[in-house]
Amino acid sequence: MSLFAESERKHFHAATPLAARMRPRMLEEFVGQEDFIAPGKLLWRMLQADRLSSLIFYGPPGTGKTTLAAVIASHTSAVFVPTNAASIGVAQIRDIIKAARDRLAAEGKRTVLFLDEIHRFNRNQQDVLLDDVENGVVILIGATTENPYFSVNSALVSRSTIFEFKPLNNEHIKTILRLALGNKNRGLGNYQVTITDDAMDYLAIMSDGDARRALTALEVGVLSQAQQDQSGQTVTFDKNLAVESIQKKALVSDPAGDNHYDLASALQKSMRGSDPDATVYWLARLIVGGEDPRFIARRIAVTAAEDVGNADPMATVLAAAAVQISEFIGLPEAQLPLAQAAIYIACCPKSNASAQAVWTAAGDVRSGRTAPVPDHLRDAHYASAKKLGRGVEYRYPHASPDGYIPQTYLPQGFEKKYYQPSSRGYELKLADYLKQLEEIKLEIQTKKR
Repeated sequence: MSLFAESERKHFHAATPLAARMRPRMLEEFVGQEDFIAPGKLLWRMLQADRLSSLIFYGPPGTGKTTLAAVIASHTSAVFVPTNAASIGVAQIRDIIKAARDRLAAEGKRTVLFLDEIHRFNRNQQDVLLDDVENGVVILIGATTENPYFSVNSALVSRSTIFEFKPLNNEHIKTILRLALGNKNRGLGNYQVTITDDAMDYLAIMSDGDARRALTALEVGVLSQAQQDQSGQTVTFDKNLAVESIQKKALVSDPAGDNHYDLASALQKSMRGSDPDATVYWLARLIVGGEDPRFIARRIAVTAAEDVGNADPMATVLAAAAVQISEFIGLPEAQLPLAQAAIYIACCPKSNASAQAVWTAAGDVRSGRTAPVPDHLRDAHYASAKKLGRGVEYRYPHASPDGYIPQTYLPQGFEKKYYQPSSRGYELKLADYLKQLEEIKLEIQTKKR
């Protein structure tokens, strides 16, 4: 190696961010995702058996998708070709496949094609790849932050094994930070860094499971502090330095993304499950993430009607008010009526009797015969209505002292008990009232006999 080449290598090394320099090079160095890459787990077994198929890595940023793809290529001695699905065309794909086929034929060496953002791959690009992926000419490893079952072509999904990457936990992040501090060749081991426990905890928490963010913050803090020290090598990394070195958490909501619906689902299920603390946490996640308050308000209103219903009719009233107020005043003030309504719903007695009633009735309407409207219930407000028998035998309930007159409201053969009130909250009173009406009906029928 020439002196110029060595100088160039050092320059490139100095310019490379710590997160890129500290990427694991062997499976044993990889941190996290123990569900599938630890000894004995599926991906580990696939690699040990040298039976690697095409893979799709799905999960949030900074969890090791790109890193693990490169480690796999190194482990299998395959040629690693990294690219981005958003910037590659059909012609480039054909060139990669041709080179991979020639390499396999001449050297017996396989090719790993790593496609970042595979959800951006269009159908023409996918069609070019399918046969060679299936025949093993190339090992495709796709990475995406989107749910592949929704965002990736089903033909590619069916030819791939999907692994879901979870956010790294705090201990994973701390392990990665310690490795970086101790590594003299690729990390910050040439600096004398004393990092406090609360600084380490802060970086682990604020990185939010993203190793790249944690390592970037560590590098910023160490290098900036080292420049202030005369020796340039001694650094005390405390919590104040950690706070100054890491960006605020970026919780951006993607209205079309998987996480958008996961958070909405968590909010609704927490309200349904009568957990006000979880309810307000998931509500805060949606609000801080920039979610449209109208979307949140709609979810709250739906839960009030579906899961509380007549067990506490005020839940729907409060939800309706939250919808109107939040649209009228906007954020940040809208979080107040949204929180009030969501917490109230979480604390209400629950009943889905109203929802079950309409779902069952709608199912009967769709799948059974359509019930004709009985003549006495039909509209009688036009001139010839009585000649047709419309409304003639209708009996006005308010004409009775009870405000109730038993009569047929469903035609014969269509009678069914749709509404089954629960024994919770206000619905208990409704159930008692309906029971009273049944007793009145029975009494009248008995007198007629």
